[in-house]
Order: sequence, then C-alpha cells, then structure tokens
Amino acid sequence: QLVESGGKLMQAGGSLRLSCAVSGRTYSRYVMGWFHQAPGKERELVADITRGGTIYYVDSVKGRFTISRDNAKNTVYLQMNSLKPEDTAVYYCNALFLGQNYWGQGTQVTVSS
Repeated sequence: QLVESGGKLMQAGGSLRLSCAVSGRTYSRYVMGWFHQAPGKERELVADITRGGTIYYVDSVKGRFTISRDNAKNTVYLQMNSLKPEDTAVYYCNALFLGQNYWGQGTQVTVSS
C-alpha cells in the first residue's frame, strides 16, 4: 500500500515536499517513483530512484525537484522547489518490484501564478 501526502495549493516560486509511505517488508528493493498527471494529459514519470540510489528526472524538473528515499522509514519524498503553474497535476507515488507496478491514490498539487 502506498499513501501520498503533502499536496496543496501553492504560489508560483514556492516549495513543497510530497511524501509517500510504503507498506511492505521488501520496500528497500523497490524502484520508487513519482508520476504526475495534468487534466487531459497522460500520466508522466517525474522522477524515480532505485534501491541503489540511481536517480532519474524528467527534463522539466531537473534542478528544481529532488527525489529521495528513507529505507528505514519506508518513505519516499519529492522536494519541489521553484514551483511553476505547469507543475499543477495530481502526483502519484509508484513502486516497481519484480515487474509489478503499485500506485498510491494521488495527491493534488496546484500552483497559481
């Protein structure tokens, strides 16, 4: 089970941290990621982090967002800085393990200009 939190209404230029708490004994073996989905658009990978700490960011968030994980707390974070109106979306936490994808329920991030 994945439970996201932290989404809210923000002003452009602000910072926000999303959290995703993961249940499961094998959390440390998951590839953890954050996706977002804006209205009328497909769900898109924003960032992910492997169990070894290899990180990927989509170009649009490089230098602004930071993904991290705390294996002791079974939690993955997305630190979002310099927010832009185009970051407005529902953000979903994802766990990938042995070819299976697991999703959270999503948390809304809205950035006003």
